[in-house]
Amino acid sequence: MNKTHRRLASAGIVAALAIGAGAWLAWQGALNSSIAAKPQADLRTAVEGGGYTNRLAHAESPYLRMHADNPVDWYAWGPKAFEKARKENKPIFLSVGYSTCHWCHVMERKSFMDPEIAKIMNENFINIKVDREERPDVDRIYMTFVRATTGSGGWPMSVWLTPSLKPFFGGTYFPPEGKYGRPGFKQILKEIAGRWEKDRQEIIASSQKVTQQLKNYAASATRKTVDLQPSLLEKAYQSLNQKYDSKHGGFGSAPKFPQIVHFNFLLRYYERTGQEKALDMTLNSLREIAKGGIRDHLGGGFHRYSVDRRWHVPHFEKMIYNQAQFTWAYLAAYQITDDPFYARVARDSLKYVLRDMTGPKGQFYSAEGADSPRPDNPSKHGEGAFYVWKHGDIVSTLGSEKAKVFNYYYGVKQGGNVRKDPHGEFGPRNVLHIVHSIEETAEKLQKTPKQVRTLLKDSRQELFERRAKRPRPNLDDKALTAWNGLMISAFARAHQVLGDDKYLEAAKKATAFVKRHLYEPKSGTLLRRYRSGEAGIDGYASDYAFFIQGLLDLYEASFKVQYLDWAVALQEKQDTLFWDTSDGGYFNTAGKSENLLFRMKETQDGAQPSPNSIAALNCLRLAQMTDNDAFRKRASETLNAFSKRLDQAPSSLSQLLAAYIYHLEKPKQILIAGNKDASDTEAMLNAVHKQFIPNKIVMLVNKSSRQDLTSHLSFVSSVTQKQGTATAYICQNYVCQQPTTDLKKMKALLNKDRSQATASQKEDE
Repeated sequence: MNKTHRRLASAGIVAALAIGAGAWLAWQGALNSSIAAKPQADLRTAVEGGGYTNRLAHAESPYLRMHADNPVDWYAWGPKAFEKARKENKPIFLSVGYSTCHWCHVMERKSFMDPEIAKIMNENFINIKVDREERPDVDRIYMTFVRATTGSGGWPMSVWLTPSLKPFFGGTYFPPEGKYGRPGFKQILKEIAGRWEKDRQEIIASSQKVTQQLKNYAASATRKTVDLQPSLLEKAYQSLNQKYDSKHGGFGSAPKFPQIVHFNFLLRYYERTGQEKALDMTLNSLREIAKGGIRDHLGGGFHRYSVDRRWHVPHFEKMIYNQAQFTWAYLAAYQITDDPFYARVARDSLKYVLRDMTGPKGQFYSAEGADSPRPDNPSKHGEGAFYVWKHGDIVSTLGSEKAKVFNYYYGVKQGGNVRKDPHGEFGPRNVLHIVHSIEETAEKLQKTPKQVRTLLKDSRQELFERRAKRPRPNLDDKALTAWNGLMISAFARAHQVLGDDKYLEAAKKATAFVKRHLYEPKSGTLLRRYRSGEAGIDGYASDYAFFIQGLLDLYEASFKVQYLDWAVALQEKQDTLFWDTSDGGYFNTAGKSENLLFRMKETQDGAQPSPNSIAALNCLRLAQMTDNDAFRKRASETLNAFSKRLDQAPSSLSQLLAAYIYHLEKPKQILIAGNKDASDTEAMLNAVHKQFIPNKIVMLVNKSSRQDLTSHLSFVSSVTQKQGTATAYICQNYVCQQPTTDLKKMKALLNKDRSQATASQKEDE
């Protein structure tokens, strides 16, 4: 009996795979390269011949529908499955993943399409499939269990539960058969089924104990607090400085995630203290990332993460939340440096979203997958097949002379440029990444820099058009309120900084989409997901927080008071539904959530910011826009709730630190009295948005908006134009400096205030 089986047999504590991270990666590396994907069309033909169809065919989630032709008798998460488990006294097998997850696809092909494995599953378990993007609440609870019992986590997540939904065994990806001393999925299924028959009461008892431990852990996240001090910011900065990769940018080693929330903090820390290293870490990282293969150099946008520390070989799926956050970072870098490079990268990402990730109603789709059929062999799928290139294909498309320039600049090699290829995915193929500068390329190939730029631009367009003829990766076309909120922020900010009206229109259309399809006006609540004309799932804290942020950014881009009004109403609703009245902070789920073991709070800013971090910043901004002490108090209480976590591991909540900086400072109220479309008003607004001033609000006051704004902020009634000309009021704590109609003087006032603030902070710290 191996180690895993002994742990299962003991049932004294919850069983665990206990595969360490290193062993797990080694196991993955040793898997046979035959896991390359089989075309979905072929699978469907095969299963139709066998007559397989399950109830997931009626699901809206693209991930769940991917399993509709499995011979497994799948259920969606819900009371029907739970009732059946209780009635038949069977354990539940819970499988959690998402549509663009590579290993989720592998397990679907290798295990869930296997009739023998499906027979074992159907006879012994109630099988439930969950899309983690639709149901992050379910995912978060059971991922906490898996990480606690195995030391690592990931997707697909595989967890076995009692009929009362308490976990007792879990892991991530399991191959169908045991290999390299590791048990296979079939073997584990049989062992668990046998142990359930023999040791059921012991398993139930241990699952109850572990569930209580998980509850205690979740409750402790915000139970103890400490006094926050400004020195915490220096501590967080030093922590990131130690993790910083000075050669390649970013933090840590492979696999390397962008962790954009760190840049959000570092840029604000630089603004507060003048610490140049914080700026350098951010700018260098953004440049290295933009040079790497994690960026789509032909179509724009970014892939999810890099498997190497050089940002060269990505995991190729594209997530909409990444496009939004990258846009924020590159726009901020452009504001600080005035370097058009950063603006160009932001524009490329937004162009990709508008072209490929925007639905007919203005909604933003969720993601594009990593796998697709190989152009040279459509019967085989491969990760990144849509994006990678053989040397000969580039030459045949561009011609030898243009190809020389392109290949030198992007590091294309005849035998392929992927150094480590454990699964044999790439072979002679190339992942485009910038290896040489324009100047180096010009010198090497005896051309002028201008000629090189022109050749590269033309070459990218030609290759983009050829690539467009390839089969595309799978599109996850569901729209999530939270992720639409992030993207609305990105487009609104892009309009502010870059001045392009199409960005403002995109933000407005997506907001109108949410209001029409994902908002219930009678209850004032948001829904989570929309797809194919159907909306559902009560919104989570992230849906409220991210969308409120989008509304605030959209107000400051359009100055339509309706967006501010709606943000205020939704913040009040978020407080009602999610606020922890005992310990502070926002739960992920509303109190009425059913079929969940307990409520959790997100305690980390990761690939996406925590809803608590964004909510704290939203409340601080709303407090400035409405002078409402209730919002200030809520923000302060949120910071206090996570104070112990901030004190112990400050860089784990980098976005919350950005809110803390806002809390510490005296944000500016920048009010412009003028007509929106008048040239003098636009000049003043452009001057404000051209600068990186993160701790501010911007409001436009005129005849049409004064009354509505005054209902939020009484002193707006005194903000008027002087001599019929656009007039700037630069204020702190609603005490304004002498209003000015002079653009140069307004700029000087903004710069003077900022330089004085930085000097003051240096003295304090």
